[in-house]
Amino acid sequence: MLESGEIEIQIEDQKFKLSSGKISIIFPEQISSVTSTSSDVSGKIILFEEVLFCSDILKNELLSYNVDLATHLNCVFLSPSEFEQSKKLAIDIENVYLNPSLVRKEQARFYIKIFLLGLIELVHGQHPVLQHETDKTLYIRFKKMLNERYKNERTVQYYASKLAITTKKLNNITKKHCDETAINAIHNRILQEIKRLLLFSDLSHKQISMELGFSSPSALNKFVKTKLKETPTELQEELAQIYNR
Repeated sequence: MLESGEIEIQIEDQKFKLSSGKISIIFPEQISSVTSTSSDVSGKIILFEEVLFCSDILKNELLSYNVDLATHLNCVFLSPSEFEQSKKLAIDIENVYLNPSLVRKEQARFYIKIFLLGLIELVHGQHPVLQHETDKTLYIRFKKMLNERYKNERTVQYYASKLAITTKKLNNITKKHCDETAINAIHNRILQEIKRLLLFSDLSHKQISMELGFSSPSALNKFVKTKLKETPTELQEELAQIYNR
């Protein structure tokens, strides 16, 4: 939450410039880095525990409000009054973390939920929730299933059969709501995890290939080369330049 000054951040492949009155929510699965700050920066950074922030609230309770919450909340501009309301909630959450207890952590859950719902309401007009309830439910189920099973299940046919729809129907749903085919959604989820492991883990390429269900390091190499036109080593060096400078 930026009260003054400017910060430039990179989240995945997108760059954002935060200035006074802007809030950026960075989700647990997203790779991010602060690339530059001005000398007069002031504001608040709140690091939520994943269990508190992500598992219960975002993965379950708020998922139906918007199927692409992460993208839409990466950079939100608030009016002065809206920003002050959000800042008060942030102070309440901060006070819980300064003196935590089981009951007070439960209070923080509600503060966080109110905080996020307020931001979702703000972006609702720019990014409406899906209008077709059946499609929305299917898309949410697909994304949730993909996050759970992408290491072992990589075919469109598998996810379509689990959703009891045709592969054509699943492709139509993913194209409509995330502008990509179902197979690209699967491949992009795998690529996201490859990037995370290359950047944050000490695993070798052989260990990464085993972790993500590839038959061999050469299969991992071929996959990355096909999708990104570079080897895992080249990708690792590129990520290091972006996020570790």
